[in-house]
Parts: sequence; C-alpha cells; structure tokens
Amino acid sequence: MTYEAGNYDIIVIGAGHAGCEAALAAARMGCETLLLTINLDMVAFMPCNPSIGGPAKGHVVREIDALGGEMGRNIDKTYIQMRMLNTGKGPAVHALRAQADKFLYQHMMKKTIEETPRLTLRQGMAEELLVEDGACTGLVTKTGAIYRAKSVVLTTGTYLRGKIIMGELIYESGPNNQQPSVKLSESLRELGFDLVRFKTGTPPRVHKDTIDFDKTEIQPGDVKPKFFSYETLYADNEQLPCWLTYTSAETHQIINDNLHRAPMFSGAIEGTGPRYCPSIEDKIVRFADKPKHQIFLEPEGKQTSEYYVQGLSTSMPEDVQLKILRSIPGLERVEMMRNGYAIEYDAVVPTQLWPTLETKRVPYLFTAGQINGTSGYEEAAGQGIMAGINAACKVLGKDPVVLERSQGYIGVMIDDLVTKGTNDPYRLLTSRAEYRLLLRHDNADMRLTPLGYQLGLISEERHGKFLVKRERVQQEIERLKSVKIKPDEPIQSMLQGLGSAPITQTSDALSLLRRPEVTYAHLEPLIPSPLELTDEMKEQVEIQIKYAGYIEKQLLQVERMSKMEKKKIPANIDYADVRGLASEARQKLTEIRPLSIGQASRIGGVTPADISILLVYMEHHNRVVAARG
Repeated sequence: MTYEAGNYDIIVIGAGHAGCEAALAAARMGCETLLLTINLDMVAFMPCNPSIGGPAKGHVVREIDALGGEMGRNIDKTYIQMRMLNTGKGPAVHALRAQADKFLYQHMMKKTIEETPRLTLRQGMAEELLVEDGACTGLVTKTGAIYRAKSVVLTTGTYLRGKIIMGELIYESGPNNQQPSVKLSESLRELGFDLVRFKTGTPPRVHKDTIDFDKTEIQPGDVKPKFFSYETLYADNEQLPCWLTYTSAETHQIINDNLHRAPMFSGAIEGTGPRYCPSIEDKIVRFADKPKHQIFLEPEGKQTSEYYVQGLSTSMPEDVQLKILRSIPGLERVEMMRNGYAIEYDAVVPTQLWPTLETKRVPYLFTAGQINGTSGYEEAAGQGIMAGINAACKVLGKDPVVLERSQGYIGVMIDDLVTKGTNDPYRLLTSRAEYRLLLRHDNADMRLTPLGYQLGLISEERHGKFLVKRERVQQEIERLKSVKIKPDEPIQSMLQGLGSAPITQTSDALSLLRRPEVTYAHLEPLIPSPLELTDEMKEQVEIQIKYAGYIEKQLLQVERMSKMEKKKIPANIDYADVRGLASEARQKLTEIRPLSIGQASRIGGVTPADISILLVYMEHHNRVVAARG
C-alpha cells in the first residue's frame, strides 16, 4: 500500500557529502526541501579516508565555502590535524588537508541540517522515481510513502546495487555494511538511463594500542594552521599526529603468493576501479620494480582507538589482510578492527547530464556525487552544491548557474564529466585545469563569493567583509606602485641578507616585491601600510604582484576561449544535416549535444576540422534564420 507522505519543492535522495550540500543550498535559497537517507546515523559519513582536502580537492572545499556551502565550516569545527601541502611550490598547487574526527564531523553536519529552516531530514529507502509528462515529480519509498516535489536530486553515492567483495566472500551491501539500494537502480534503467559498474575500496582499520609507533615517522600538523572556511578566524582544536611507515619485501611476497585469491585478478570484480587510488595488490603488480610503498597511519577521531591504514586499500581475504598488516614495520603485532573491502556499485554515465547536472532524459531530475562516476568526498560535495543550486533555480524560475572552467575546479570537474565522460571513478587533479594560476586555494572568495551572495547563500555581513578585503587588497597594490624606496642602508642590508642584488637608484616597492626572494613581510617593516590588513589580504597582495605577468597571460587565454563559449549551438540542430563531419564527431555531438562551440571542441573524437565545419554550418544556419525574420 502507498500513501501520500508530503509535498516539497525539492527532494534530495541520499545524505552523503553531495546530498548534504545539495539540500542545504536548496533550503537556504528558500525551497522547502526534504533530505531522505537510508540511515539517519550515516549522514555525512566518511566510509573511506577520515580526511578532507589535498591537491585540487582542497581547492574545491574552498570553492564550496566561497559559494556559501558547509563542508569547509564543518571540517574547521572538527579537524584533528591541519596541514598545508606543497608549500615549497608555487601558489597554484598549495593545498590544505585536514584529518577529521569522522564521528564528530558526522554529528556536526547532522546538527546543522536539523537546525536549518525549510529543511526536513528523514529516514527512508527510495525505490522508485515518479515521472509524469516526462518530468520527475517525486518518489516512492520501500514503506509505500509517496513524496512529491517540483525537482529531485539523486546523490546515492556507492549504494546503487552495492556489492561488497573480500576475497572469496561476496554479498550485497552498501558501504560499511549498510543496506544497498537495489530497486532505485532498476528504476533508473527503466527510465532509459545508461549505467556503468564502478568499484572503489577501503583499507583495514587497526587498534591504536597495538601499533609500535617507535618504528614509524611522525607526521605532525602545522603549528599555525590555516582554515578551509573564510568565516573561520580562530580554532584551538587539539591536533593529533599521523604516522608514516612502508611496506616491506615480506609484504610484497605475501601479496604475490596470494594473487590467486585476489578478486582484482581472479575475475570476481567486474567494476572498473579508480585509476589514481589503486589497491595495494594492484600497486604491487603494476609497480613491481618498487621495493616499498608509503603507508600512513591516521587516527579516525579523539574518542576512538581506530586507525585508518592509508595506502593499504585491499579486497584480499581477511586472513591475508592480517598477514599483510603484520609484515609492515610498526604493525608486527597489530590487531585488525575492521577489514578492508572492495565495493561495486552502479553509476550514471555522466554525458547524459547537462552542465547544470540536470539529466537530459528526464527534466527536473538532477544527479550529483559518486552516482556521476566520481570518487572522493570533495568532488561529491562540489557537485552537490551545484545540483542543489540549479534544482532551486529551476523551481524558483531563475537562470541556471554553470561555473566556467576559468571560474573554479568545480567548473573543470563538471565540464569534464558532462563533456568527456569518464571510464573509471573520476578524481580531480590540479593538472586537469588549464587555468591553474587563476584557480588558487587563496582566491576562491575573489572568484565565487559574489555569486554566492547573488544566490542568497552568503550573508550580508560576510559579503560586506569580503568587499572590504577586495578593496583593501587593491588599495595596497596601488600604494606599493607609488611608494618610492631609496637605496639607503636599511633596504640594502635587507636585500643583502636575502641574497638579492642591491638597488642602485630609487625604485618602487612593487618592483622590489616582484623579486622571487623578497616577500611582503620583508618590506612591511620598512614601508608599513596605513591600511589595516589581515594575513589573507597580505597574501593576496603578494601573489597578485609576483604572478601578475602569468595571471595576465592566463586571462588572455580565458578571453580567447570565452569567444568560443559564446558561440551557442542551436538546441534543435540535427548533426546528420551537417555535411563533412566525421562519423565519430557526428555520433559524439548527437549524444552529448554541446551547448557551445567551446564545449564541442572539448569532446573526445571531435577534431579542429569538425569544429571548422560546424562553424561554417552555424553561420549559414544563422543567415537563413535571419532572412526568415
């Protein structure tokens, strides 16, 4: 029996990292929102790494925060270690990474959701999507509850037909032995969606008291930590160290001796695994020349003895996992608390989505997170906030929001997914972005906070502070252009101490700051600013001055590409009518239906010659349309 359980503007199915951001964004934009999850105890759960951030991923968290999302604020409340990575390299690849107290992270995110106006959190298993007149209008749960909505966002993670694999043991399950979602996957197939089978995995967890830390190397957090959220000004969280060890020759021998029991090689695993996060057995086979691999021991929280063994993701049988663990220095007497495992699940082929993350096949249905073929909490959350924003825009009658590749890593990721698709679980890397110097960790607010404010996700107070920051940064840059520095003893002494060439005539401060070895902190005592500048403002001033030439070059590249993005392709174009297109290009263009020439040019199999033919066709098409009046 079914019954009418409620009407909402937006329903979000799944309360993982994508679902939390989607639901919060929709509710904060004024939509009555239902967040439906299989288990209320698993809201914002971290089934794998107890961490947030890292290269490209950390950039995404900053972008989520700049738009008004929650992940950055939540990890700042709950971190147990904070480290800035790649500090010896340029600012384009600086990346913040935090170890989370995973249980506190869940608790605080759930609390935020429960306290958010217009947002209802409810437990239930969605089994069927309702579609009327071709559009998604709600869902039916396992208990027969019918929830109706103007728009639905699917953020089901790795639950769709989830299957746990551990050696010879295979059983249906979601992550961490949760219920899998089987009928919802069937509902998507019945609606005509193409699904693929992907795989991911997780390592064993071990008991802290059975680790010999004397045989490992300590990995402490930063003494003066930075934060993910622009709203976090201070936190005094107690930091816990991580620990580094390595696999041994014995580890490799155990794995090689048991490859016949490894599902990765026995054929038991059908799904495609993540290219950039392989299992330990895969690493040993693929990199047979390497004598050892890094293993990090990471605490899962302050109130638990569980340690996460990063780098040891495996689907080996339980007995083999224990032998592997005890072959690693520092873990000779370790006790395993949870087994590692592989999990297979269904994912939607992401080229079936528009750049708004709305599905092409069923209007008013959006998807975000691992259901779109990605890996990682950060990638999921980045899609989640954009899906929530666009579902709300659709309901509220506002223009959709699509981030350009030059605006954020979120824009890069979504464009990659909907334009190129993915053959394995997609992971964001800084190398995927062609405008890395524009998409820095430090300037996410400069790029995206005005948009977050426009959408109603950034408060008046926060926006006011942002405007002050932006203005003062610009004022200080202009001041440094005009400040003249004479070749006197203090300046020459400072330059000599830095190993920098002395100046022979009066120079402006901006020119001096462009020298690689000279920092704003070096100049500040000699030419103190009358402006009240925070550390973040000073960082912005320094980066914008030092990298001005490179930034200008990238902005010119963006401008050239934007001309291609502005050339919109008619929605009703029939590529069969475009004479001269290669057959592969015609097939790909028909399948993906790019919105612009810029997007078309990024489709695999579409050549520059195909783009030229398409441009000629569009010019002729536009003339015909114009002649008809």
